[in-house]
Amino acid sequence: MKFFVFIILFIFAVTVLFVLINNFQFIADNALWIIPILIILFLFARFDYLLTLKDYERAVVFRFGKVKRVAGPGWAVIIPPLESAVIVDTRTRTIDIPKQDIVTEDNVEVTIDAVVYLRVRKDNASVINSVIEVVDYIEASEHFVIGLIRDKAGSLTLAELISSIEELNKDLRVELERLAQKWGIQIEEVAIKDIQIPKTVISAMHEQKAAVQKKLARMEGAKAKQAEIEAVKAATMELNDKSLAYYYIQALEKLGEGKSTKFIFPMELTKLASSLSSKNMSPEELEALMKQYAPAIKAFLKKKN
Repeated sequence: MKFFVFIILFIFAVTVLFVLINNFQFIADNALWIIPILIILFLFARFDYLLTLKDYERAVVFRFGKVKRVAGPGWAVIIPPLESAVIVDTRTRTIDIPKQDIVTEDNVEVTIDAVVYLRVRKDNASVINSVIEVVDYIEASEHFVIGLIRDKAGSLTLAELISSIEELNKDLRVELERLAQKWGIQIEEVAIKDIQIPKTVISAMHEQKAAVQKKLARMEGAKAKQAEIEAVKAATMELNDKSLAYYYIQALEKLGEGKSTKFIFPMELTKLASSLSSKNMSPEELEALMKQYAPAIKAFLKKKN
C-alpha cells in the first residue's frame, strides 16, 4: 500500500514540478487545491490506512488511545494518526521453557525441561484482553511456569517427582489457566518433557533395586525350605511302626543299588537290621521289634532332613 501511494506521489510531484517550471502562474492560481492534495498524498505515504489481516490475525483498533473495535480477518480501514492498531496472532504458540535446575526435598539436583502450548481465543473480548491486560503474555506465561515448577518440584522427593509427572502436569496447567483466563489466553497443554537425573544417583537406584530383588529371592527361598521341612516333619510324625519298617527296608534296597558297599548306621539301627535279616520272625515279633526301634528311626530321619 505504501509503495503504491509513493509511486502516485512521485508522479504527482514530477508533474507539479514540470508545470511549475513551465507555468508558475498556474501553480499560484491553483495552490488552494494543489497543497491539500500534496498533504493527503503525504499522509497516505506516511501511514497505513488499509490493513490486510490474514484469517488467523485480528487487529485491536485504538482511537485517541481507547479501544474502538476489533478488526479482521480481511481488509480493515483505519484513520491515522487518529487511530492505531495492534495485530494479534491467534495461532497456537509454543513456549519452550528453559531447563531448570531443581533441588528436590531429599537434596537431589535434577534438571527439568518443560513446554507450554497456548493461543489467544478468537472472540473479540479475548483478543482485546491479550493486548490491554498483559504486556507480553508469552513472556508472562514462561516466568509463571518457571516459578510453579521450582515451587512444586522442590517440595517433592526424587521418587515422588518421578512417580507423579502426570499429576504435576495437571497442576501446572490448572494454575496457568487460572492466571491466563483474564488475559484471553487458552492453555492447550503444559508438559514436562524430560527430567535429567545425575548418573551417580541412577547407579545408586539400580544397586538399591538389585539389593531388594536379592533380598526378596532369599526370603522366598527360605520360605520354600521351611515349608519343605515342615512337610517332611509332618509326614514323619504320622508314620506308624509298620510304615517305618517299610521305608527303612526300601532305603536299604536303594543304597544297595549304588556302588558303595559300606553303610554306616547308628548302633540301634544296626541291631534292627540284624533282627530284620532273620527270616523266621513272626508278624507279632516284627511289630514288637518296630515299636522298640521306632524312636531311633524317627531321630535318624529327622537328622537326615
